[in-house]
Amino acid sequence: MRISMVSEHASPLATLGGVDAGGQNVHVAALSSALAARGHTVTVYTRRDDAALPERVPLCEGVEVVQVDAGPALPVPKDDLLPFMGEFGRRLATYWRQDPPDVVHSHFWMSGLAALDAAERVAADTGARPPVIHTFHALGVVKRRHQGKEDTSPPEREALEPRVGREADTVVATCSDEAFELIPLGVPSSRISVVPCGVDTELFTPDGPAEPKGRRFRIMTVGRLVPRKGVGSTISALALLARTGRDDIELVVIGGSRGAEDVFDDPDVQRLRDHARAEGVDHLVSFRGQVPHGRLPAALRSADLVVCAPWYEPFGIVPLEAMASGVPVVATAVGGLIDTVVHGATGLHVPPRDPDAIAHAVQALLGDTEQLAELGRGGVRRARTRYTWARVAADTERVYAGLAAARRPAARRATGGARG
Repeated sequence: MRISMVSEHASPLATLGGVDAGGQNVHVAALSSALAARGHTVTVYTRRDDAALPERVPLCEGVEVVQVDAGPALPVPKDDLLPFMGEFGRRLATYWRQDPPDVVHSHFWMSGLAALDAAERVAADTGARPPVIHTFHALGVVKRRHQGKEDTSPPEREALEPRVGREADTVVATCSDEAFELIPLGVPSSRISVVPCGVDTELFTPDGPAEPKGRRFRIMTVGRLVPRKGVGSTISALALLARTGRDDIELVVIGGSRGAEDVFDDPDVQRLRDHARAEGVDHLVSFRGQVPHGRLPAALRSADLVVCAPWYEPFGIVPLEAMASGVPVVATAVGGLIDTVVHGATGLHVPPRDPDAIAHAVQALLGDTEQLAELGRGGVRRARTRYTWARVAADTERVYAGLAAARRPAARRATGGARG
């Protein structure tokens, strides 16, 4: 099967941890690679943001990344990309006329707009429209609910995003919570399939080298440092613990828009440092900046606990990476974290924006080494049985095949009608 992945802002080639580079980049890269391992040919189309990159870059055997010229060949915040989606769609159609895909899988709402536009252009020219499967990764209605006036999405998203859901042949939701959110947007439940994100269980394992650490317990957060990720709540929780005399806990923050050498030039790091200083725990918090993906397992293995405290989360790959590494997770009970983290079996759930609840969960787990170890083992089991990329790719392949099977009778009816 020839598969076209469309990911307008989240390139599989990007360095992770920046404002617009995170779980979606990992998802597109890993899913494409796992589908290629199953014998498919995958082309990932992403917007060119670097004039020095070649048009086509191999990612692995069977997967190629194509840099599509749409707008300036410079990094542009994803919320400012909408004006370039018309050009992106036109260029996609040009590629697909030359090399027709069997299936298109778009990621994020603006990619969906471009993919649907391109599919209609191809249909107008050739009479054959490639089926379009879409994964949102985040929904504007949820973002507005939690961020309010701080939501930087373009106002057009409110109308255009539901249209993508209604016009795509199938919508793949990454968690059950997202599937429920799609129905009020007008997406029929019969066209929604739930397929989670996955984790590389060969890279993220409980066995292997771990970064050295001191005598303090280490809690860790990993990912983008935008406010909605809740790192500020974790810092406040650390301060609550410190005020009870627990100065034996440190917080390591991994992520941001800079590497370790210039991490303090990152405005999000500056904001969080100021918060830690105001809480009186700046001496217990260290900021590592971006860490290469291949070095992340060793960092995770050095942690006693990973805290994931977003206000909302469409899926969240970091809890899976921690679980696969044998590290228990304290996670807010939102979005995909409700599915992945099993309360009392792989970690603990807490309410969002509740530093006191985070502090109580951390205190309870660090005080019970036996439970901590059992949660770690439970996380490994769950990651390996449910969330391998091989299983996610197989589930995604079934969605593709089901769509193709549903379209064949329609095509035969259309052919028979024309003959009659």
